[in-house]
Amino acid sequence: MIVVAGEALIDLVPRTAGALAELRPALGGGPYNTAVALGRLGSPTAFCSRVSSDAFGEALLDGLREAGVEVSSVQRGSEPTTLAVASIGVDGSAAYSFYVEGTADRLFTAPAQLPDSARAVSFGTCSLVLEPGASAYEELLRSCAAQDVFTALDPNIRAVLIPDADAYRARFLSWLPSVSLLKLSEEDARWLGGSPREWLAAGPAAVVVTRGGDGLTVFTRDGAEHSVPGEKVDVVDTIGAGDTVNAALLHGLSARDALSPAALAALGPDDWTDLLRFAARAAAITCSRAGAEPPYAAELGAP
Repeated sequence: MIVVAGEALIDLVPRTAGALAELRPALGGGPYNTAVALGRLGSPTAFCSRVSSDAFGEALLDGLREAGVEVSSVQRGSEPTTLAVASIGVDGSAAYSFYVEGTADRLFTAPAQLPDSARAVSFGTCSLVLEPGASAYEELLRSCAAQDVFTALDPNIRAVLIPDADAYRARFLSWLPSVSLLKLSEEDARWLGGSPREWLAAGPAAVVVTRGGDGLTVFTRDGAEHSVPGEKVDVVDTIGAGDTVNAALLHGLSARDALSPAALAALGPDDWTDLLRFAARAAAITCSRAGAEPPYAAELGAP
């Protein structure tokens, strides 16, 4: 089983252009989207979070169940659901403003244990920024690594939520010894100010950098670098594209029995090329439809 740990929220997505456009509520949050995408691809998946008991929270849990995601590890709270208001650029790129004060997911506490079948845990996005939950997710990340559980991290930077950029950058570096696979966008990499080689030296067995429509590149500990181009598609929006990449990578690694740092390091050029192409195809499908709507296994074929 792959466990995804992090926030679930509601994206408010404009139906048309303009500051006062009608907003459509959509299920979202980087970790939530990753969990749904994994479930749709057919990977046994569990979600680890804290979700509101309000109507939005119930809809979020229903979305996970519909994707086949196990929700027994989800904590509940009476606080409201976090809201993210999206604005869509002319190129389909999404920017967000957040309503996070006093919301349920911020009060997450680290579980005493994960499901016995957990082989990997994925972390990222707002959940690693907003306290007090961020410290609880950090505790879970470190404990998973200490137990030799494969860990994946997508920082998915939301700069508007980070009050002290330098402190966050230092904290990010402190996570890397506990990370097996680091995936991030070019924009995230620029904001963080480091390089894949520097991050590899700190801990991860591989670093995958997404380059939007230009594709993906993986950097590995042996000094290798492998790239694939992006899949051409008419972009509706990019919501959930990076989260779909997370899921596709984890699904593909699981299919190769490569959910360990040693197995990750043993992957060859053909393995990485096939895996990155699979992730690029999956992300392209997500970009071709409105909101975070990741593909199902039948739309993609084998990873």
